[in-house]
Amino acid sequence: METKDKKKKILSGIVVSDKMNKTVVVSVTRFVKHPKYKKFIKISKNYKAHDENNTHKVGEKVDIIETKPMSKDKHFKVV
Repeated sequence: METKDKKKKILSGIVVSDKMNKTVVVSVTRFVKHPKYKKFIKISKNYKAHDENNTHKVGEKVDIIETKPMSKDKHFKVV
């Protein structure tokens, strides 16, 4: 049986909250074209990411990578 390495998602965004222990909330923004009106819309989504040493602060630009689930909401780790 062969093992296949699945590509893990890497997203970049800005830290919007660092109040939790070993966790930061990262806001990731992307542009999506509206299907009917053909206008680009800015969509942002918040992800909780694991920050082992609590080093990242609000306003920093960070990259996050997909990992196995660490809790109910946390599926990313700060690179």
